[in-house]
Amino acid sequence: MMKHLITAKEDFTARLLTWFAGAGRPLPWRAAYDPYEVWGSEIMLQQTQAERGARYFEGWMRRFPDIRSVAEADEAAVLAAWEGLGYYSRARNLQRAARYIMEVYGGEFPSSVERIRALPGVGEYTAGAVASIAFNRPEPAVDANVRRLLARLGDLDRPVDEPDSQALIAATARALIPAESPRLFNQALMELGALVCARKPGCGRCPVTAHCAAFRRGATAERPVTRPKAAYQFLEAAAGVVRRDGLVLIRQRPWRGLWAGLWDFPGGPVEPGEGPEQALVRHIREQTGLDVTVDEKIAVVRHGYTTRRVVLHGFFTKAPKNAPAADGLWVRPEDLADRAFPAGARKLLEHLGWK
Repeated sequence: MMKHLITAKEDFTARLLTWFAGAGRPLPWRAAYDPYEVWGSEIMLQQTQAERGARYFEGWMRRFPDIRSVAEADEAAVLAAWEGLGYYSRARNLQRAARYIMEVYGGEFPSSVERIRALPGVGEYTAGAVASIAFNRPEPAVDANVRRLLARLGDLDRPVDEPDSQALIAATARALIPAESPRLFNQALMELGALVCARKPGCGRCPVTAHCAAFRRGATAERPVTRPKAAYQFLEAAAGVVRRDGLVLIRQRPWRGLWAGLWDFPGGPVEPGEGPEQALVRHIREQTGLDVTVDEKIAVVRHGYTTRRVVLHGFFTKAPKNAPAADGLWVRPEDLADRAFPAGARKLLEHLGWK
């Protein structure tokens, strides 16, 4: 099905690389192809668009300019620098990998795809991307953009997430890699998928339509074939900024489960038959032992994760002056910026001007 691409490999590559030379974005990790920077950028971009990732990347590199600085940092500092990127297990794995590199390789990033793949938090795509982009090795790097692009080029008529489809796409990507410039080729494939062969394809701007089977058949809008997405679950929740003597109460989330180890305001889901204020008072009592009174509303913020969409009601609440010690940590508002929070709490903090 994709043999025509491999047969026309030289012309396909020439068209693709010529386009990339003029259209490729000047992303910061492309400046020197430093392995640490390439690896860090790939971890960030696993769940983040490139332009947004670039802004976080530059701040991260100012804070952690090398592998040693990540390895020796407190986890809280790593999570705080990662805040806003979400999926915090990526940051924890990045630090675990940095410590492993310091211990096993003396701080020198490994260059073989097998050793890169063995690092915590690194999957097949990331290993291939780092090996090819940082070390110019002929390894495929099949991300969602490349998968979509190759599915259209080959007019793949079955779901791209099926094992057989994934194997075909990976084999095609490997067969297409030119020996002399795998670094540029893989980046060009990803860039073309991101900028031109996007979900809504811009075929009029594509340099390789001559090699696109779906384009010839007028079927680019029908490719790639995907499975129906899971329906979103909508949740309503409440969170309380508990105040006492100029301090606010925060709690650290369990080290297992959603947003593990992050700091948060007490609160939780609004159950059927409850109002947000009632739910908040109940959750705070259950979580901290405090009986609070609800003051004014701060804001209603919305955020999403995986297949859930959350409406979060934020309130100021007041703890009694003679209340017992609460299960949590009392901190000054100006110290909250040093801690990592989930998206909903962070939006409340931004609304208050505390982040």
